[in-house]
Amino acid sequence: MLTAYRAFCTMAAMKGRVTECLLAEQRRFIVWVPVCLALGIAWYFSLSYEPAALPGVWVPLAVILSGWVLMWRGWLNVWCRLSGGVCASVAAGFMAAWSAGHAHTPMPELPRRATEITAVVRHVSDMQRDGHHIRSVELAEARFDTFYDDGMPPLQRIIRLKLREDDPVVLAAGDQVRVKALLLPPPFPSFPGGRDMQREFWFADVAGTGRALRQTERLGHSSVSLLHEGEAIQVLRVAWSARIRAALPGSAGAVAATLLVGESGSIPSVVREQFAAAGLAHILSVAGLHLGLVMMVLFWLSRFALVLWERAALYWPCKAIAACIALAGGGAYAVITGLHVPVMRSLIMASVAVAGLCLGRRVMSMRGLALAAAILLVWHPEFLLTAAFQMSFMAVMALIAGYEVLGPELSAYRARYVSNNLARIGHRLAGHGMALCITSLLAGLSALPVVMAHFGEIQPYFLIANLIVVPLMAVWIMPWGLVTFVLLPFHLEGLALVPMGWGIKLTMLIARVVASWPAAHLTFPGMPVRGLCLVLLGLCWLCLWRQRWRLLGCLPLCVGLLSSLFVAKPDILISPDGGMVGVRSGSALWLGGQAHDAAWVSRAWRQQLAVSALHSFPQQGEGAGGRLICGEDSGPGVCVLMAHDKAILIDLRSAANSAQLTAAACGGMDVIISAAPLRGNCPDVPVRLDRFTAWRQGAQTIFIGSHTLRVRSGRDAQGKRPWVMAPGGHGLPDLPLAPSE
Repeated sequence: MLTAYRAFCTMAAMKGRVTECLLAEQRRFIVWVPVCLALGIAWYFSLSYEPAALPGVWVPLAVILSGWVLMWRGWLNVWCRLSGGVCASVAAGFMAAWSAGHAHTPMPELPRRATEITAVVRHVSDMQRDGHHIRSVELAEARFDTFYDDGMPPLQRIIRLKLREDDPVVLAAGDQVRVKALLLPPPFPSFPGGRDMQREFWFADVAGTGRALRQTERLGHSSVSLLHEGEAIQVLRVAWSARIRAALPGSAGAVAATLLVGESGSIPSVVREQFAAAGLAHILSVAGLHLGLVMMVLFWLSRFALVLWERAALYWPCKAIAACIALAGGGAYAVITGLHVPVMRSLIMASVAVAGLCLGRRVMSMRGLALAAAILLVWHPEFLLTAAFQMSFMAVMALIAGYEVLGPELSAYRARYVSNNLARIGHRLAGHGMALCITSLLAGLSALPVVMAHFGEIQPYFLIANLIVVPLMAVWIMPWGLVTFVLLPFHLEGLALVPMGWGIKLTMLIARVVASWPAAHLTFPGMPVRGLCLVLLGLCWLCLWRQRWRLLGCLPLCVGLLSSLFVAKPDILISPDGGMVGVRSGSALWLGGQAHDAAWVSRAWRQQLAVSALHSFPQQGEGAGGRLICGEDSGPGVCVLMAHDKAILIDLRSAANSAQLTAAACGGMDVIISAAPLRGNCPDVPVRLDRFTAWRQGAQTIFIGSHTLRVRSGRDAQGKRPWVMAPGGHGLPDLPLAPSE
């Protein structure tokens, strides 16, 4: 009894202490609403099945109402407010995700052979890849000219089509075209748990991709209103991009077009890799940095112009007017660059900041960030799964929390009186340098786990590169970019683009130099989803609270960062179509066979495993440290892998070249992997994986232990969801089904 009483007293004391901490932090409860929304959204996407309407809408709605009632009735009790708010927010996130998932049309059945397509061009993009100029279009309202699609309604999803390099036709948004193309459905993940393109295509309203087999025929312009379809902005964006690249040719012009109008496809892949290795990849994607710089320049120019007028300076709220002008200019810049996720986040936060400035409230706050996150999560719940959303919000959250702690000390240092003029200049420069270092360090370190999880890489020199490039963007490149916008209507953009190009070329030089340093690009094994969730929750706990218990967030943060080191790596990988096999051997990956998207699949495997080298299966002889033997008893294309105490037979021959495997070849094998259908071959082998298995289950991984052998398939990881296509990538017929009798 005494022990139980002591335990009860200890628990009561702990509860009292936690209650005191919660009471001290109760003004911060509201900023946890988007975190709870994100938990509900993540819960929905983590399911292996699709919930019906009752658990998807009505149960969460009942939980939301119950949570509100609990908060209303127990408002004076901090635990009632906390539990009611958490339950309501999590249920709202789950319901928003379910509603968004069911708001899209089903995936259509695409023709499996070359077919004529009649459609309307929605978007045109140019890109440079490996020295080749690639032009692609997005087609809407597509119709297929086949006998079984005769009379089909236009597709409600778009098709992304790559045009031929020798296609001379000039296309613009709104053009009606006819083209013969070979279409492909959204691909299955390259490995179980990998990037799910089918889910991304589902929420982006994309039906599939393809490549044109002949030149495009332009039939005329669509009768649909440009403004109704939002194509007027796209036409203007493409025209301005062409004029910018004509006035500033080369890679500098491509970067300028990216910064000004969001057209990033023409940037050469070499330049992209250099920027990524230097930690400057965010420069090439229009985000909050660019919008903030544009609004900063507009704010100071507007305020300076208003102050020059005596009446305005004495009687008008010049600061609020300048902020509104900057917000209007920032909104126009966000629209012309495409309204990407980080830009939308920044625009919402800027709107809250301008409203606070006009009302005399705090401009930059955690509540403004929470409001922006909540709006985006309810509007597009699928954004939560993207790297852009996670990096953007983590970086801004770390900046706000960091300056809440370090801001007073930095302000005190800047306000320190220095009598000597030369020393005063150095003091101011040191203050700006410290602020820039703190900003780059906070933003870079907070986004680093997301980069590790999604891209499997680390850029150690990001701080050095950003210390030079970010001020260059602020004082030279973006101001000249604004001048370019002013001169574009008069066709005088070259006057501003030339000096802007000087700054861009210096930025490219810095990226090239930093990328050439030793260990500038480090690979990192793929982080599991649970590890990333722990990292993000740890960062939120560390940044959103103000009391000392915020330091407890370091525990899940460290566990999440180290989680990839304790996750078992597969020994064998099989591509989604079953045609390519990968064998992991130490820090190398051995590849054999052919897959439809071999380059994309092998790149995803290499990133996930963080291997340093790729090798091909030997035609005859040994590989993978002597564990892989090819071309012996069963001839070329047949290999035997010895792993632990297991023997694996790998038949890389295609269906046209495959031959009957003999009983001697199959004898003693624990696993057989075949790029062709096995049918009746090797019936006594315990584990048989062939092309039919890949057709049904998608990509597969095999984990081999001392006494265990485990196979995981892509369909097991995806589950049964609306965006997961039927085996073979089949969708619903384009024609309506006959009514049932």
